[in-house]
Amino acid sequence: MNGTILTIQHYAVHDGPGIRTLVFMKGCPLRCSWCCNPESQSAQPQLRYLKFHCKACLECVEHCPTASVSASDDGMQRSFDECNICESKVCIEKCNNNAITLSGKEITADELVKAIALDIPFYRNSGGGVTFSGGEPLMQPAFLLEVLKECKTLEIHTAIETCGWAGRKSLQDIIPFTDLFLFDLKIMDPELHQIHTGMPIGPILENLAFLASQNADIIIRVPLVPGITDTLPNMESIAEIMHANGLEQICLEPYHSLGQAKYEEHGLKYSLEHLGLYNMQQINVLCDFFTLRGLICEVA
Repeated sequence: MNGTILTIQHYAVHDGPGIRTLVFMKGCPLRCSWCCNPESQSAQPQLRYLKFHCKACLECVEHCPTASVSASDDGMQRSFDECNICESKVCIEKCNNNAITLSGKEITADELVKAIALDIPFYRNSGGGVTFSGGEPLMQPAFLLEVLKECKTLEIHTAIETCGWAGRKSLQDIIPFTDLFLFDLKIMDPELHQIHTGMPIGPILENLAFLASQNADIIIRVPLVPGITDTLPNMESIAEIMHANGLEQICLEPYHSLGQAKYEEHGLKYSLEHLGLYNMQQINVLCDFFTLRGLICEVA
């Protein structure tokens, strides 16, 4: 069985207990305005243009079989707006400066499990394991289930980072093979959730309640985005939902702009350039908000 992933990151110390292997999978149903991994949104591989590597050799323009690559007047900028990633991928082959690469690759379940299993000694010494991230891992439910089953056969601790938008059967199928769910809660106001993520929040809250009813191990993750997710009404709603579902652990993920360059590299538009970054005092205040409400709060 084949799946599509972005990358495999070894020796991570976040996203679950111990030393972990992170598998970033392609495809996500949401379009969060602050997403730091925009290259994970599409389920398909995408061209990535690193213009600071480009030496204006024009090889990609001259050899494109569909004439989909264009150059700026000074020759120093490329546009791939018309590109549909042809099978030849000749632009990647002809670029000698690694200015054009591909985000995403196909991999078999067996190949992925073998890559994960390389780190078993680190898992056993640290209480770690594998975490499937993305994107949204449940966008590839059959592939994810196959890999999870193989990981449990090898007694590897498994965690899934999920936005919660998934079919109920897909979620139910993976519960026996998933040790930890890192479940995102972003914006509780239905209208604002639709605006900033592109999808309604109802199914997400229903899936969270279902997981809690199945006694799944859940840590709530909240992306802190200034003026969007860190408002008092939103944080109060998140705390209430956690109490209603018997959940105690929450992890705050402060906004950063490290993924902003990826938007331009993949021909996408970033809309939050105006946002500033948090300082530690602000983060501590937000963490204290949840601690004072009886929740166990940590910061990623």
